[in-house]
Amino acid sequence: MRLLQIRSNGSFGLVERFGDDIPPYAILSHTWGSRDEEVSFQEMENGSGKTKLGYEKIVFCGRQAAEDGLDYFWVDTCCIDKTSSAELSEAINSMYVWYQAARVCYAYLSDVTSIEPRLESRWFTRGWTLQELIAPAEVVFYNRQWERLGTKLDLAQTVKDCTGIPIRVLCEHDDLDSFSVAQKMSWAASRQTTRVEDRAYCLLGVFGINMPLIYGEGENAFIRLQEEIMKITDDHSLFAWQSRDDRGGCLATSPSSFSRCADV
Repeated sequence: MRLLQIRSNGSFGLVERFGDDIPPYAILSHTWGSRDEEVSFQEMENGSGKTKLGYEKIVFCGRQAAEDGLDYFWVDTCCIDKTSSAELSEAINSMYVWYQAARVCYAYLSDVTSIEPRLESRWFTRGWTLQELIAPAEVVFYNRQWERLGTKLDLAQTVKDCTGIPIRVLCEHDDLDSFSVAQKMSWAASRQTTRVEDRAYCLLGVFGINMPLIYGEGENAFIRLQEEIMKITDDHSLFAWQSRDDRGGCLATSPSSFSRCADV
């Protein structure tokens, strides 16, 4: 796992840690701006990304981690070398565990300017932020000005009303195995991703699945995810989906087909 280490002078740099050597760390959850705004791994390594808008998020995460007594933090934009397909695949398959193991997750709501979290924040609509919300034990929300809005425990009812995720998942960190496949799919039903394949890949950790990434496969990614789920469970709620058209078949092509399955 690649992390950013906070140095004694307040600067930070990339380090790699593995297994039992991974130290306590904070982790950032955010929605991406344009790719030109975000700081890549290469730009973090060579120091050329400091003028980018996305660098502010990295600085904030490091500063807040230090205030919370942590020497390390993780930001997806610059801690993964996305030019390496092997590294990207490993990272996406590990993402849920990384968020789950973090001491604290800082959720940055870039479109919220008030001190009250707005339910219409884009953060609540994205596919990747589902696991980033439910995996960490502690999530702290911040608005555009980096003002603290509260934790997911403080705002549990608000978040539940917005996302449909049960409060006991948000507050009690319940084992996800106590929820049906269809219920978990329903949490992702209205969420969007930039690439169609990511509607499946962002759910790998939620279902405890590890599988190769094949960008370009389109809706087949979600078919493959369901096939992998069938290998580890006999939960027939996987077939409770409803199509908005008359398409046949046993498996859905999108989480949106599970939009009415919150109580299945």
